Amino acid sequence: MAQWTSAVGAAQLARQLHAQQTRPAGPGSRRPPAYRALADGIRLLVLEGRVAVAARLPAERELALALSVSRTTVAAAYEALRAEGFLESRRGAGSWTAVPAGNPLPARGLEPLPPEALGSMIDLGCASLPAPEPWLTRAVQGALEELPPYAHTHGDYPAGLPALRQMIADRYTGDGIPTMPEQIMVTTGAMGAIDAICHLFAGRGERIAVESPSYANILQLMREAGARLVPVAMEEGLGGWDLNRWRQVLRDAAPRLAYVVADFHNPTGALAGEDRRRALVDAARSAGTVLVVDETMRELHLDDDVRMPRPVCAFDPAGSTVLTVGSASKAFWAGMRIGWVRAAPDVIRSLVAARAYADMGTPVLEQLAINWLMRTGGWEEAVLLRREQARDNRDALVAAVRRELPGWEFSVPGGGLTLWVRTGGLSGSRLAVAGEGVGVRVPSGPRFGVDGAFEGYVRLPFTVGGPVADEAAQRLAAAARLVGAGAGAGAEAPRTFVA
Repeated sequence: MAQWTSAVGAAQLARQLHAQQTRPAGPGSRRPPAYRALADGIRLLVLEGRVAVAARLPAERELALALSVSRTTVAAAYEALRAEGFLESRRGAGSWTAVPAGNPLPARGLEPLPPEALGSMIDLGCASLPAPEPWLTRAVQGALEELPPYAHTHGDYPAGLPALRQMIADRYTGDGIPTMPEQIMVTTGAMGAIDAICHLFAGRGERIAVESPSYANILQLMREAGARLVPVAMEEGLGGWDLNRWRQVLRDAAPRLAYVVADFHNPTGALAGEDRRRALVDAARSAGTVLVVDETMRELHLDDDVRMPRPVCAFDPAGSTVLTVGSASKAFWAGMRIGWVRAAPDVIRSLVAARAYADMGTPVLEQLAINWLMRTGGWEEAVLLRREQARDNRDALVAAVRRELPGWEFSVPGGGLTLWVRTGGLSGSRLAVAGEGVGVRVPSGPRFGVDGAFEGYVRLPFTVGGPVADEAAQRLAAAARLVGAGAGAGAEAPRTFVA
């Protein structure tokens, strides 16, 4: 059986290799032999996630024609990549990309720091902000006032409190997407929602298409569920989805599920436009793939000129293709573990039935708190505070990184909570290790990829501002100097958790 899960065409690979040539070479660099330049170019595309791991490469003759080079050059490049562990081949199955066995992917990200460590370490691991007071306190107080009637019941609501299901449904309806409460299941955070979806739709060994890069915790959740992840490379910067690649993967790999973040993608910050949303839904429907859409960042648009497109489910009126996941954790507070799924009523019934064997339900008090916020207008007030804080932090962090690390590259997103940064050729994993030593925690790029991609990236969240952002950038610059000087070579970042 072939080991590849997607394919890259000769013309597409040639375009990507040609685009690399526009990047300036380092000072004093020499032009390598043609086969070596080709091998290095393909290796870099794999490490940066522009070509997925386990993607079948074109045949030697096809790529030679596309690049206008000799077949011998391509054959030598492929042989060099095989020797270095970046290519595997099998007679009759072709050749597909890989990563060397000696470079394991860190399984997790960075766990939140304990409170006693916050004084000495700047935590850039978790993309989460403090609660937007006074709204958390008011919501809990309101929930306590409404709790007595529920305290006289069994307290077991597998689909969620009826009042909150109705409230969430009404919010979708108010956005122009008619929704009944029977289309909503309340979950324990977005992670609980996606875990339930994966167990219902994608059994062990099933393929799930994911953006590359994607949200680290979801990738790990799917790995532990036994899924075979099929990465689909994102466009550069804030370009978002590459629809040609998505159509190819959906057609060739036939994944059971596809997981996407359309609104201020984590980690890149990209915002998918309506044309791309419609096209991806159409492609998923044609392939028979269920599209799981993570909307947890949707309300965090930070700039006044950002025009939010309609939710992805607006392009699936029959409700047969799109499952929408929402959450209070990013827009309100990570400590409020309330999420939800919007889907067709029969899907919700199946999710609720399956949930009884793993998760009996979501805490009643927290559901009452979110319902109180949404009913009273406190939700909108709290989200406004969250946007203001995130915008100020983003602007401070961007200015500090540009000042302290001018060689690092990134695009500034119009919303969300994360900055996806190319580290000027430095190893993200080694930066994470060196950062621990100088007092800043940062997740490395490979945590957001599949099988070792994005080594030259880190993710910086908008969780610090003002003088703390300046200090964080200075510590990152110190870590970069250590890595540039060779400190921490071969080290691997700790295998913990990233939010």
